[in-house]
Amino acid sequence: MYVTRVSRHVNAARADVYRALVDADAIARWRVPDGMSAEVHEFDAREGGRFRVSLTYDTPAGTGKSASHTDTYHGHFARLVSDEEVVEVLRFESDDPALRGAMTMTTRLTDADGGTEVLVVHEGIPDAVPTADNETGTRMALENLARLVEGSWSPAGPVRRLRGEGSSPAGPGRDIAPER
Repeated sequence: MYVTRVSRHVNAARADVYRALVDADAIARWRVPDGMSAEVHEFDAREGGRFRVSLTYDTPAGTGKSASHTDTYHGHFARLVSDEEVVEVLRFESDDPALRGAMTMTTRLTDADGGTEVLVVHEGIPDAVPTADNETGTRMALENLARLVEGSWSPAGPVRRLRGEGSSPAGPGRDIAPER
């Protein structure tokens, strides 16, 4: 088992980034590497709350950990500190003993250069998962997060929308203004 650390600066307030970490619709949009799509089956963003997510390869060439083309993981929120930190304990759903065991994913948010520094630390990653794959997937997800929370602005505040798309995490054609 090993640890990875990946960070990215995001041009958005910590509160906006935190909301994207604890919103199921947002998670389905950003926490997915390129070439995959996400489905959030369960998501109760509170300490002790459970979640279950599947990532499915867009092409049949991708090999999944849980099914032929899908990686499914489940777990719980171990710690939530509003606008600062999310700690998740998760496990792959797999018959492969080399992929079993609890992993901890800690996402820390700090103010930096007029925006937010997002640091993701994965601990306890099974050796069967190549380090480069974990780091690359995390970087891709953080790029998606940045695109989501750095969306265009409106008079009501930042509009949460992936650039180039006409829908938001709330659904097609719906914008999410920040809570104040």
